[in-house]
Amino acid sequence: MSDWISYIWLIPGLPVLSALILSFFPATSRKGAAYFACGSMALSFIASLICFSIANDSSGEVSVERLTHNFTWFDVGSTTVRIGWLLDPLNAVMLVMVTFISLLVFIYSIGYMKKDPRIVRFYAFLSLFAGAMLGLLISNHLLILFMCWEVVGLASYLLIGFWYEKPAAAAASKKAFITTRIGDLGFFIGILWLYQEAGTLLFYDAGQGCLETTALGWMTSAAGFAGLTAATSIGSLIFVGAMGKSGQFPLHVWLPDAMEGPTPVSALIHAATMVAAGVFLMARVYPLLSIPGAGTQALTLITWVGAITALVGALAACAQSDLKRILAFSTISQLGYMMLGLGTGGVAVAMFHLITHAFFK
Repeated sequence: MSDWISYIWLIPGLPVLSALILSFFPATSRKGAAYFACGSMALSFIASLICFSIANDSSGEVSVERLTHNFTWFDVGSTTVRIGWLLDPLNAVMLVMVTFISLLVFIYSIGYMKKDPRIVRFYAFLSLFAGAMLGLLISNHLLILFMCWEVVGLASYLLIGFWYEKPAAAAASKKAFITTRIGDLGFFIGILWLYQEAGTLLFYDAGQGCLETTALGWMTSAAGFAGLTAATSIGSLIFVGAMGKSGQFPLHVWLPDAMEGPTPVSALIHAATMVAAGVFLMARVYPLLSIPGAGTQALTLITWVGAITALVGALAACAQSDLKRILAFSTISQLGYMMLGLGTGGVAVAMFHLITHAFFK
């Protein structure tokens, strides 16, 4: 069954391929485009269920086994750049959640968007959005994760501003794109620094990955800025990227305005894709944040930002009269709780709340 890991790319590949094919569909193929997109997402959901079963042992309990499939991407002189896919309990449950909720949103959009003349384009953007999020989940390489991360941001810009004739929607899409780019700058600097210290961006690679013992040991002893270790500094920079995507204070300002997009987009952003990306990222790099002897400053930062975000989001929601904005600030508050859980060492608790929040939202 472990051979399935080499085909896990089909889970994000199917919706991305769907997006490419839909871009050539005529505008008159409204029902055909909708059914084609829904079919592609349904296949991804089935594949994610298979991966979820692989990530479980025969007794039915979650296995700690981690499956990787790494391969050469390209060579530059004497340097070989390798990337790969990853399947473990963390992303197995996320794959099921994202594909299932995306499928529900895709089906709901058939009726919601049936009178929109640009429904074919809508499904192309929606498929790209879901595919990028799924690619982010299965990546075993931080640069590939970052590339999918940026495509998620691009797709959110296209979807929030889908009704660009409305000035509010156009402004909201630009606000979301620019605000998240601020966080992504910190994320990218953290990636460069991590590569400098670890010499690789593969998460797991037979003991030589950047989240494995050898690389973590180097970063514990290496100096960062302001008297911090390199591990703490890199973790804090990566968290800046998560602050933008997951609506953490003070980079939360884009999320309430994102409600200007079509309602299915709001559902997907708030439940399964964009805002979940930041929480998942911090859970993925948690070994970097919790190295014994490296200090807990990064976790302290995450804890305080999460606590402030939870409080600010809840108080702001009490002052709203529009239901969609209340839901937006509620999402901000719940994301703060997730980050608070991560910062205090409760990775499983944070991910559990992420899953439950996705379904009730």
